[in-house]
Amino acid sequence: MDLISKRITLKNVLIAIGATAILSSCVNTQSDKTYENAADIPVNQEMIAELTAPPFVPQPVGNRLAKKLIVDMEIQELELEMMNGVSYLYWTFDGTVPGSFIRTRVGDEIEFHLKNHPDNKLAHNIDLHAVNGPGGGAESSLVAPGHETVFSFKTLNPGIYVYHCATAPVGMHIANGMYGLILVEPEGGLPPVDKEFYIMQGDFYTKGQYGEPGLQPFDMQKAIKEDADYVVFNGHVGALLGDKALQVEVGETIRLFVGNAGPNLVSSFHLIGEIFDKVHVEGGSLINENVQTTLIPAGGAVMIDLKVDGPGDYILVDHSVFRAFNKGALGVIAATGPKNDRVFKGKIQEGIYQPEGGIIQKMPGSGTAESTEPVAALSKAEKLEKGEHIYARTCVACHQGAGQGVPDVFPPLAKSDYLNADIDRAIDIILHGKSGEITVNGKKYNNVMPSQSLDDAQTASVLTYIYNNWGNNGTEVTEDMVKKVRLKQ
Repeated sequence: MDLISKRITLKNVLIAIGATAILSSCVNTQSDKTYENAADIPVNQEMIAELTAPPFVPQPVGNRLAKKLIVDMEIQELELEMMNGVSYLYWTFDGTVPGSFIRTRVGDEIEFHLKNHPDNKLAHNIDLHAVNGPGGGAESSLVAPGHETVFSFKTLNPGIYVYHCATAPVGMHIANGMYGLILVEPEGGLPPVDKEFYIMQGDFYTKGQYGEPGLQPFDMQKAIKEDADYVVFNGHVGALLGDKALQVEVGETIRLFVGNAGPNLVSSFHLIGEIFDKVHVEGGSLINENVQTTLIPAGGAVMIDLKVDGPGDYILVDHSVFRAFNKGALGVIAATGPKNDRVFKGKIQEGIYQPEGGIIQKMPGSGTAESTEPVAALSKAEKLEKGEHIYARTCVACHQGAGQGVPDVFPPLAKSDYLNADIDRAIDIILHGKSGEITVNGKKYNNVMPSQSLDDAQTASVLTYIYNNWGNNGTEVTEDMVKKVRLKQ
């Protein structure tokens, strides 16, 4: 290479370096400047928003520059399962309850495309609590079936916010499932964690009582009286139980984005067996530490950081506890990993304490109900179907969806030697309850099983269902078998 060629090559390299520096300076201009007013933050390029169905959360924003963020969301009216054997006509954003999680940052310009599926019956809109503008976007987003509306807004305030439909009657649209969360991260993003999850509580009002099978329509009178039949996490009974439990490792940092859609009830959000390390109160800048239970108002949300210190199932509840164990507000964080005896050793001693004698006490009205009208005997197939519904509304809170129970607390029904050894004893426990120590599959349990208000047909059905699932002995329990045990008392 001659001297002239070398000079030209060197010149080209210097020009390229200079151009890169100039381009970099232009692209990163907004990151080099602090803006007192978030409305002044310029956007850099355009990107499609990542939207996720619950309980999942999009990737963190991190240090990215503010952008024009395209959000594309479809309204769908769908018949879905409320619980086993019970269906409901949900109105949804993107086909799930809650709707898709939206993740953005301060200074983003959101271009929101809201589509109403042509098969829907009603007009809908969206009110995002993260919006600074009339109706939170509701006035600009009303859309009829088969149409699309587009509106835009600037994200000014960091926090975790609820969005919901605000079409009249507003309460009915929320009660039918039209809600979700939008996260606005601060500049620079949130502190990193190992796992993030998305949970929303909602109350539902149906013509039938809790667990009544079939398609259940919305009941406006119950809603006005705030008499909820279902109070659930993520739209359905059992949405966070069994194989849908939130999976974590011991010692991982966990962040929960938790909203409460209402439309009526306040949530007393609690995790049995752990303490929230940090709670962003009502989704804002105030941080509370070492929290046992946090209140989430209807239309509000919180951000919770925690660690799980040992393996096991940690139960999420609304600590207005009848909602948890009788209306569905239950979930599980399932932690795997090494046990730490320095933190929790478990039971170290057991003895007898009966100063007043041992007896099972029944609350007024909690006794068992015997069939009074003769009805045709159910077939085994009918018992299995009916028993599945009874189990879902009566037994699942303690014994869990697959009969696995809760370790050290509630014994398993799956492959249960105690259950399979004596059918009459199993019938008697349902009819009259049980207290004191029992041994199931080699492990001791000492708890109280209250008597159940089930008639003979219901008792036979639920036991037939249990005996014919989860590796049990396949017994078909009859009403006559139940009557025989009942008459012994």
